[in-house]
Amino acid sequence: MSEQFIELETDYLVVGSGAMGMAFVDVLLQESDADVIMVDRYGKPGGHWNVAYPFVTLHQPSAFYGVSSRKLGKDLINQVGKNKGLYELASGAEVSAYFDDVMNEDFLPTGRVHYYPMCDYTGNFEQDDSANYTFTSKTSGKHYRVKARNKIVNCTYLTASVPATHTPSFPIDDGIQFMPLNNLVSVEKPPEGYTVIGGGKTGIDACLWLLENDVDPDKIRWIVPRDAWLLDRRNTQPGQQFFEHSIGTQAKQFEAIAAAESIPDLFDRLEAGGVLVRIDKNTKPSMFHGATVSQQELEALRKIKNVVRMGRVKSLQKDKIVLEQGDIPTSTRELHIDCSARLIKDLSPVTVFNGKVITPQTLRSYQPVFSAALIAHVEATYANDDEKNQICTVVPLPNHDTDWIRMQLGLMLNQYNWSKDKELNQWIVNNRLDGFGQVVKSADRDDDNKQAILKRMRDNAVPAVNKLMQLSEQIEDLPPEAAARYA
Repeated sequence: MSEQFIELETDYLVVGSGAMGMAFVDVLLQESDADVIMVDRYGKPGGHWNVAYPFVTLHQPSAFYGVSSRKLGKDLINQVGKNKGLYELASGAEVSAYFDDVMNEDFLPTGRVHYYPMCDYTGNFEQDDSANYTFTSKTSGKHYRVKARNKIVNCTYLTASVPATHTPSFPIDDGIQFMPLNNLVSVEKPPEGYTVIGGGKTGIDACLWLLENDVDPDKIRWIVPRDAWLLDRRNTQPGQQFFEHSIGTQAKQFEAIAAAESIPDLFDRLEAGGVLVRIDKNTKPSMFHGATVSQQELEALRKIKNVVRMGRVKSLQKDKIVLEQGDIPTSTRELHIDCSARLIKDLSPVTVFNGKVITPQTLRSYQPVFSAALIAHVEATYANDDEKNQICTVVPLPNHDTDWIRMQLGLMLNQYNWSKDKELNQWIVNNRLDGFGQVVKSADRDDDNKQAILKRMRDNAVPAVNKLMQLSEQIEDLPPEAAARYA
């Protein structure tokens, strides 16, 4: 028997109600009279926040996250903890509640948003194939087909991989104590030791949580396949009191780029200027994912001395862990914590506007929600795809350390293009999610120190772009051992 479809019609079919989907629809509602259907596999909006580990927080100030029309957080500066002295970082529970409020208090009351949670999208994302824009309810089994008068918006392209839903890439022997990061809060009896598998953001969070819960640093073994360059969170703060750190560090960054004579020299200068930091001063990082840390967190992480740098885990056996570059002993009395999921998988950028398909991606580094909001504004304001795509050039997501160069080049070229469009530039500066723009806009014109910082940025912007272009070409000419690392 053939499937019976319930036929629906809308202007925009948005697949995915994660952070980018919510930020996109928020602007679309504000700037058009469009009707929207939102489809999502989870029971509530927020995407991967629905399955985040219990102690997760944002790695950026709450002020930079969420949707344009509604503030997230209370603009508080933390007075305790390892984020002390910096703007609050919303917890996973706060973020989930926030998106739930946006949906139920802002979107649905308009009558123009029709929300279908707990549904699997079963269709495709072809340009002109509304006959196959289909989804199925996971609870009722009903099948739906949507005619999208305007566009389909694929907010699943950058779907996050999180510990709770990640399948390890290595076999695990029976009897081994092994759990995803989510389950760490369920520990009832101290194991002989803790082995944290993964050197990225989740690995950092696991180590910090263990330390905060009074685990002896010598009881923690940290498997770090690749060390990472990190961002000092102090340099990512909104507010005029942080101007010298946030905007001042950007000036140092432009100066470091403009003066760099080679790729190694660039990273030396970025570190010297406080633009990038690393946990181990004796190990050169080969990874960059844009994670942030506070100085207090850096000090805490450096207390962990048993750091294993022998590549990725190949198998987890009862008496040993097999790694790419050798074996280390373990036992069934050790608790192994899986932090090996990479938040965003390796993806090649695709065209944002392609006929009837919109694929939101990052237009500004570290700021996916701002990017989605800007894409929605461009969709509501500009006429043709060529013009829209010129504005919405994708900034590639970083993985290797040298990806920082291409990422920064893409970001600076976008900023330059946006600045040439007076109305677009004004929209960006007035948007809540453009945190640094607000800081620059409100800088006291009579403050000589702040104006000098802004002048340093202006003076070094063009030389920095030119140097990034040169360095980007040099990535292909790296020594064989480095080229293999970046392949």
